[in-house]
Formats: sequence, C-alpha cells, structure tokens
Amino acid sequence: MDSARQFRHIGKGTPRKDGRQIVTGGTKYIDDLTLPGLLYGKVLRSPHPHALIKNIDTAKAEQAAGVKAVLTHKNAPDWKFGIPRVVALLDKKVRYAGDAVAILAAESEELALAALELIEVEYEVLPAVYDIDDAMAEGAPVLYEEFPCNLLPTQSIAFGPNTLKEVILGDVERGFAEADVICEANTSYDNIPNPLPIEPPGVIARWDSPDELTVWSASQSVGWHRFMMMGKMGFPEIRSIGTQCGGSFGSKNHSPQPFFYAAALAKVSGAPVKMLYTKEEHFGAFVLRLGSRFSGKIGLKRDGTITAIEGEWLVDTGAFSDQAQTQIAVGLGEVQLVLRCPNWRLIPKLVCTNRAPSGIVRGFGGQELESSILPVFMEAISKAGLDPVDFLKKNFVKPGEGYLWREGNWWVSRGQDYSEAVEEGAKTFGWDEKWKGWLTPSSVNGRKRRGIGVGVHGNADVGEDESEAYVRLTPDGGAVIHANVAESGMGQRSSLIKMVAETLNLPLEKVSMTEPDTLVAPFEFGLTGSRGTWAVGTAVIRAAEEALKKLHEIAAPILKAKAEDLESADGKIRIKGSESQTLSWRRALGVFHTVTGHGSFEPDYSMPNFMMLFVEVEVDTGTGQVSVERVVAATDAGQIIDPPSLEGQIYGALGAAGLDTAVFEETVIDRRTGRNLNMNLIDYKWRTFEELPAFDNVILENPLPSHRFGAIGIGEISTSPGPAAVLMAVSNALGTRLTSYPLSPEKILAAVKSAGEVE
Repeated sequence: MDSARQFRHIGKGTPRKDGRQIVTGGTKYIDDLTLPGLLYGKVLRSPHPHALIKNIDTAKAEQAAGVKAVLTHKNAPDWKFGIPRVVALLDKKVRYAGDAVAILAAESEELALAALELIEVEYEVLPAVYDIDDAMAEGAPVLYEEFPCNLLPTQSIAFGPNTLKEVILGDVERGFAEADVICEANTSYDNIPNPLPIEPPGVIARWDSPDELTVWSASQSVGWHRFMMMGKMGFPEIRSIGTQCGGSFGSKNHSPQPFFYAAALAKVSGAPVKMLYTKEEHFGAFVLRLGSRFSGKIGLKRDGTITAIEGEWLVDTGAFSDQAQTQIAVGLGEVQLVLRCPNWRLIPKLVCTNRAPSGIVRGFGGQELESSILPVFMEAISKAGLDPVDFLKKNFVKPGEGYLWREGNWWVSRGQDYSEAVEEGAKTFGWDEKWKGWLTPSSVNGRKRRGIGVGVHGNADVGEDESEAYVRLTPDGGAVIHANVAESGMGQRSSLIKMVAETLNLPLEKVSMTEPDTLVAPFEFGLTGSRGTWAVGTAVIRAAEEALKKLHEIAAPILKAKAEDLESADGKIRIKGSESQTLSWRRALGVFHTVTGHGSFEPDYSMPNFMMLFVEVEVDTGTGQVSVERVVAATDAGQIIDPPSLEGQIYGALGAAGLDTAVFEETVIDRRTGRNLNMNLIDYKWRTFEELPAFDNVILENPLPSHRFGAIGIGEISTSPGPAAVLMAVSNALGTRLTSYPLSPEKILAAVKSAGEVE
C-alpha cells in the first residue's frame, strides 16, 4: 500500500538533516575536536599472544620531550571490566598479540610515538592457545587463574537476576522419540570477522574535578559510556558527549579500552587526553565478533515440525569480552524466534583464547548462533525432503506464540505473521523456478555452477530498554528534541525529527535536535538492536504529543474552545475543521516562553521483527571463486519512516561482518606468532562497489501496534540471515554439504576434489 499518502513526511524520501554538513566536510568527528592543552595518548602493545611482563622500565620515556604521563600495571588505576570484572586496565600478563603493556600521553602524536620506543620490556613468553577445543583441553595454557580450563561463567545479572544462560524447555528425549529425522553434527562460524566501521574508535577525556569526568566519544550510544563505566571507575560523575560517529555496526556502542586509557592518562596528567586508535589498532586490538560452534543434534517430523534441539553452543570470546554473556542471552532468545520447538536443551560454554578480544558486533549473539546451528537444520530438512523456504516460514514465531527472552521471562508475540513478506520475497526472487532440490545446482555452465539458499533472522530487542525525551515548542513555530541519540550513519536522528514533525504537523526545517549530551538530554539507552524506530520513536512522539497538548491548553481560552477540539499546523492553532480563526504559537506562548513535553518508553519484548534473505551464488569449480550474484531481502516494517534510510540499512546485509563473512571477510591469525596477518584494508578482503550483486528489497507495510505510526526497526537484522543462506547456496551449487565459514577458494577446491569431480 502507498502509506506515504496518509502523511506529510512519514514514508517519503527526504534529505537528511545532517546530509549537507557531512558531504561538505562541516561535520565534526572525534579527530576534528581539540581542547586547550590537549594531550595525545598512545599504547605500547605486546608482540606476544601470551606472556608475563617480568620487568618494564619507563624512565627514558618519562624524561622524553613532551611526555606528561606514563602508566603501566604498576601505577595504573585499579579499574576493571569484563564479566565478571577481572580484566585490568593494565596487567602484568598479556593475553593476545596487541594487548596493552603501557600507555602514555604527550603533547603531540609524534612525541608520544617516539616515547613508546624508549620503554624497555622484558617478557616471559607463555604457550598460547587459539582454538576452543584446545583451550578446554587438559593441560592447556590458562589465561586467567580465576577460570580453569579457560571457561568463563555464562551467568550474568546484566539483564536481571534471571538473565538467560541456557534454554531448557520441555522433554528432549520425548522430542527425539517423536522425530522422523534426527541429525547430529558439529558446525562452526568462528572465523571472527571484524565489523570495521570506517572511523576507528576514539575518546577524549577531561577531569573537571577529582570526581567529575567529561568524555567525548565516537559512539553510537553515548549513554553507555556513562552508565557502563561509572561503576567500573568507583562511580565518578561522568558527562558523556557524542560526536558524529563514522559508522559503528554495533562495535562502537561501548569502547571500554580507549575510554579507560584516555581517562587514566587525563587523571595523571591533569590535562585532557585524546585516545584515537589507528586503523591497525582497530584491526588488531579492538573488538571482533564472537567465535561460534554448535555441537549437538536436532529432531524433525516430515511435515517440518521441529521436535527437539539438544547440544552445546561453544563461544570463543578471545582474550576477554565485556558483553559476551549478554550476547549469549540475546542469541538464545533469537534462535527461539526462528526455530519453534517445544523441547530444548541448549547449553552454552564461553571460552577464552589468545586472540584479540570480542565485543558488541551487529547481530549480537543471534547471528553467531544461527549461522552455526542452521546448517544442521539444512541437513535435516533435506533428509525430510522439505523445501527450505516452506520450512523456515513454518517455524518462525507467529502471533500468540511464546519464547524466553534475554532477561529470562516468557513473552508472547503480539506482532504479526511475516509469512506474506516471505511469500512476496520468494516470488520476487523466483524461488520456485530456481529451486531444483537439495544439493542440486540451479544451473550449470561448464565450470560455473549456480545455487540458491535462504536464511532468516528475528529480534525482539527492537523494544529493548528505556528511553526518555523532551520536546520543546518555541514561539517561532519550531520544536527542539532533547534526546541522547548519536548519529552513527543510518540517519536515525533525521527519522526521529521526521516523526516529531509529523506529530506536530510542522515543516521538517522547523524541527531540530540537541547534540547527544547526558548533561543536556534525559536518559537514553542508545541505538542498539534496531530499537531507534519503536523505543526511541515512542519517547519522542509522546513528548511531542504532550507538548502539543500543553500548548492547546494554553490556547483554548484564547480561542474560546476546548483543548481537545484544537489542532495545529505550521505553527498555527485552529479549531478542528475551521479555517476562520487561527492563533500563532507566538501569540499563544508569548515571545519569552516555551512549552515542553516529556515522553518515555519502557522495555517491551513482545513484538519481534523478522527478515528472510534469498541468495543466489555462482561457483567456479576450477578456481574455487564464489560470487554472490543476487540477494533479495524480505520483511515487513509496519510503516516505513524514511525509505532511503531503510533501504540503506538492508543493503548493509552484505559487508560489515554480514553476509560476506560467509565468503571472504575474516581475521587471519598466524598460529605460530598469534599475530593478525591482515590488519589493513588491502589484506582484509572487502567487497568493492564494482563487485556489488543485484539486490532487491521487498518491504511490506502492515502497521504494527507500536506507536502512532505503526513502525518497527529493521536495520540490524539484515546481516544475520546471510551467512547461512550463502552456505546453503554454495552447498547446493557444488552438490556437497559444507559446514563452516568462510568459503575460501581453497575450501571450495577441496570440496570439489573430495566429490571426485577433478583429477
């Protein structure tokens, strides 16, 4: 339906509010900011993946020109992070190649880098471990004394006392007894890709008093840097200010390391400190995606009903993670959304290894689990002779059906059935015409074989956590939104402005938004889990509605009418249906007054979103090259707020640790030295514009019971269905089943040779 006709702004493509500033170079990013007396922080990093620091001598560095502070494990603040909090700001033990050994601040980057060369370190090199199985083996090197066998606790109270740490439901023995098909397998999605936003992480920290810290950060969620760090630092008062964020893809929600480094150096030096990672540090010392393996079995009936799921979910967190347990909780919830099953015994294990740490990445646990468990289902449904689209359409959660969510509570979906979107997507893709059966190419042309595949993902975090906003109406017929929303690339601030302009019936140019600043705007959890459209949108809409109600109450006596009988348009108030008498906001408010409304949102996990991705690939059996030829994304947005923004979010399915992790995006670690071998934008393989496949979006608009515009967030879930869809498509093209990623030429050629198709 053409819902845009119902609205003035909603559903129509309009220029972004910040668009001109971005393209003309006027936008200020973290590296554009400077402060009086600003110092520059740098990190000395370990060349070893696992070692004890036997001795460290910083005397020469401390005396070097321009150096104002040097910190090691001997004199650094006792701040810790991780779950549980065992990861020190600086430690006498390093746990990955690139781990911090010392930090310093100097008057320029050049002086800081020169001083790093003067620090002398004596290491005792320890054995290292890079594989989950090896890390859990008897006698394996132990990263933390607190965690024998390198097993971290999966329990956390991050989402409350019952935070989900496993899924145990029903009776799996009975479920397997009822199954017609049982499949057991070990599958993996542990090539640890890097989300790699364009701008590296950066923080500026300044202590305004011994207990008052101001932080500027290139973060997509500035509130995180306040409420996530206060407790780890002894509860100073933190003011968090967001700069324009040059992309995040989830990874710059939270940056504890550069935050800690900048804050510690600023504390010691008494001056503001900028800690901006280089691209090499971004690759080798910032957060990667969790590694994921599934080992277990599943049971099916021949009609596609899932009867039982049992197994271990092995999660590789690298040297540490500040969010792994919460990612596990969300992943366990999301897998229930796409695989309806009454009988579960799914137990995660969280394992430390000597590679770069993990952290928040778009997909947040669900992409990792689904990419490793769906290949097991592909084998089972092929044995049952089922069409994968029919199977996946049957088994994602429908309205009235329930699931355990991340905080451990049972929720019943009140959303919608996305089957119509799936059917439209399959039709657009031409699934019925192209599908030739399991492990059967859709076409063969000499060495070139084509195959098709499909994946699905859903997320109930579109309604996660709390939001607050103010909307202030001004006498000149304008409105200002006070909300702590950073801009990290997707245009969410513009979309929120659009919702408020629509609510107040104002031109877009008359609505503005404060910069993200925890001193200026009320609490906001941040742009995570695609929550901006529903959760944050609800808060700003309610604030605008309340402000307008207050304005009409002021105007009612002047117009000799009831407040509920008034309406506003373009900064003028009138009685509904009447053109004879209008009242400007200026006359209603007076020149020196404003009126402010408050809006809020409370967590609601009852309305999950879904997306299905259809993929066609071409495989060259002579070279092993895999080319993604076509992608069709199918979903229902309830109501599109801004078409270009939504289209762009879905196109993001390809890179940034999305679909392309199935093909070539991966972090390559030298198992002899523990070092990352592709820490640059040449060796780390990315898709260029010339290599983009045909990409079609099928976006339905069946309004949801979210807020006045019936919209739901979609963006984050676009990446998650891709890896499993590509794995299926390549398996079908080759006629042999593949169970791990990425699908490198070497892996393809080995599969072709194993199938006996080459000499």
